[in-house]
Amino acid sequence: MQDFEKLGVFYLGKRIDQATGSVSDDLILYDSKDLTTHAVIVGMTGSGKTGLGIGLIEEAAIDHIPVIAIDPKGDLGNLLLTFPKLAAEDFAPWVDPRAAAEAGQLTEDFAAAQAASWKQGLAGWGQGPERIAALRAAADFALYTPGSSAGLPLSVLKTFAPPAAELAEDADLWRERLQATATGLLTLLGLPVDPLTSREHILVCNILDHVWKQEQALDLAGLIGLVQKPPFSRVGVLDLESFFPAAERQALALRLNNLLAAPGFDAWTRGEPLSADGLLFTADGKPRVSVVSIAHLDDAQRMFFLTLLLAELVAWMRRQPGTPSLRAILYMDEVFGYMPPVANPPTKLLLLTLLKQARAFGLGIVLSTQNPVDLDYKGLANAGTWFIGRLQTERDKARVLEGLLGAAGGERLDAQGLGQTLAGLGKRQFLLHNVNE
Repeated sequence: MQDFEKLGVFYLGKRIDQATGSVSDDLILYDSKDLTTHAVIVGMTGSGKTGLGIGLIEEAAIDHIPVIAIDPKGDLGNLLLTFPKLAAEDFAPWVDPRAAAEAGQLTEDFAAAQAASWKQGLAGWGQGPERIAALRAAADFALYTPGSSAGLPLSVLKTFAPPAAELAEDADLWRERLQATATGLLTLLGLPVDPLTSREHILVCNILDHVWKQEQALDLAGLIGLVQKPPFSRVGVLDLESFFPAAERQALALRLNNLLAAPGFDAWTRGEPLSADGLLFTADGKPRVSVVSIAHLDDAQRMFFLTLLLAELVAWMRRQPGTPSLRAILYMDEVFGYMPPVANPPTKLLLLTLLKQARAFGLGIVLSTQNPVDLDYKGLANAGTWFIGRLQTERDKARVLEGLLGAAGGERLDAQGLGQTLAGLGKRQFLLHNVNE
């Protein structure tokens, strides 16, 4: 077998012989720097796309490249289940007793069978326990559960801190951070978030701007007080009462207070502060794979948290020097609802910003979905690598082909041939298109 243990190369599998459908000995070795032009993974449920995503993350970790993995479905926690010895006793605590019973085995016997299956399966792809040990040694793995104590909590509502000093000097970056913070908070409350028409949004932005320019942080209780009695008398050219009367500001303050008083609110204030640096590296500089699970959150909470996380990542990105190599990865296991083709949720602008600008800073974006119809393919024109798995309907295939052809730009692609290839894909098989090759 070819040597795949090379720095800067991700081992993703083997090439499929299209004529016979058999697996060849030709390895798929993906140049990691190609991921700076971003990637899209598309496939129906059961196509193997999450497994491919986990493979990408593990290959990055072995190469000491940190990853933030957003997990809307709760599937990525398995990244922490890596057992270098592949011993039955390592598997036993994680065995589903019902699965063991259905197999007619005791839990211990089922665990032993699973361990043997893993060992045999990995060996078939040229991998052994020593590679699992290398993975564990190369990076720190952490599972975060914002708004919950099930995993590591993240503090996102304890305080709204001003941006880093270097961001304060850039008016555009400062405005982006203000708007993202206000948008995330108001989304959580179910209030309008349009920065041009929402009075609530404009008021909160002005309050944050006033406080941050004094290099002060603001907690939710302090924000409630300043909504009731803002530290300014005019908004634009209008006096405050004409723009947003006191009685209506009181209604906003009550909404914020309800959030503060709600059961479970304190879960949003516990843990380490939300920080891209903290998610990407340990205190001593070791690369991290941070799985951020949001499966337990409702839709408004997810949008709130992701808006703040993506804004933090944009701010981190712009503090980095330029590089042609892959510095870090943002992986999102299901992008459905966060970058739709028509609507404009707050996450969409931030994702588009990352797709357009992150390449220069060595930040690779990998977006995965099982809903190919609900994607902004114009935004995905910036994606240089496409992994396309089995698709459920002809409409899905047509939509993905349309997006792929658009991303190819001036490159000539055989649409009919691609369609035939997609129709013949099996489970855990993908069509790989890389504009960098």
